Amino acid sequence: MKTEAFSKSYGGCTVLELPALELPEGQITAVIGANGSGKTTLARVLAGIEPPDRNIRVLPPVTVGYMPQKSYAFRMSTARNVLLNGGDAQRAQALMRAMRIEPLSHRSAKKLSGGESARMALCRLLMGDYQLILLDEPTASMDMETTLAAEELIRDRCTRSGCAMLLITHSIQQARRIADRALFLAHGTLVEQGAAEQVLRQPQAIQTKRFLEFYGL
Repeated sequence: MKTEAFSKSYGGCTVLELPALELPEGQITAVIGANGSGKTTLARVLAGIEPPDRNIRVLPPVTVGYMPQKSYAFRMSTARNVLLNGGDAQRAQALMRAMRIEPLSHRSAKKLSGGESARMALCRLLMGDYQLILLDEPTASMDMETTLAAEELIRDRCTRSGCAMLLITHSIQQARRIADRALFLAHGTLVEQGAAEQVLRQPQAIQTKRFLEFYGL
């Protein structure tokens, strides 16, 4: 699918100005960039939480699932939180098992640690069927073992469902592991985009090269 070009301003200051973006179905598009580059704003606009300037329709009419940076837990058990996004108990159990939270299914979700809450939120999101899934730092609070398990679920969902995925990540290694395409944002503008292998290993823009060099890549 393709987005429309759009901008987003706060108090008269433009924080994001992007051309039309290609988000191919069945592929994961990683968004990288420094803090303040507009990554989260991009996700919030695509999710419909923040209206773009001029209130244009950024996306075609598609179903969108969104996992923000801060995971939210409702005042009920972990399992019931997961089932809020779909009533298939077997599917929920399989997702919780994959994310190592099945033993916590009866615990109050409000008592989960940050990493456990993120795993629960990912399971809840993946209970739904969407044409576009937006993930904003989904594994930031997870350890390496659960990060790899989460990446496997994310990759599998994208491949099996054929949905488009937008993955915002500070981990260049993660983008290399699972992304098909990559976008590099700087100061609210799109600096470089293309196949993940090309952008992350042989970037063309000097800003992208400096960013990757800073992270030791």
